[in-house]
Amino acid sequence: MKAKIASIGLSMIVGAVGASVAPLSYAQDTGSTATDATQAAPMTKEQKKAARKQARDKKNAELKKLQDAGYNPGRANDPHYPQDLQNAQKKAGIGAGASQ
Repeated sequence: MKAKIASIGLSMIVGAVGASVAPLSYAQDTGSTATDATQAAPMTKEQKKAARKQARDKKNAELKKLQDAGYNPGRANDPHYPQDLQNAQKKAGIGAGASQ
């Protein structure tokens, strides 16, 4: 009898958890967007190369701004590393999450 009650209780818990998680996993926008069209077709080699070059140029431009604002990424074991980077980001007008 205890096993039957335990299995019923367990199935109720699993059902409740499943019911609360299911809407989250199925809550997707069904409307088409421009990103749907780009995701449907794979990128060509040239498009991938251009995307990598654009991302690299953006990263290098951001690093140049930080260096101009006083950040030196070459200093090994810098005890002031996080604060120096944050100060350079503020000075350059770059958000803290932008350098990832």
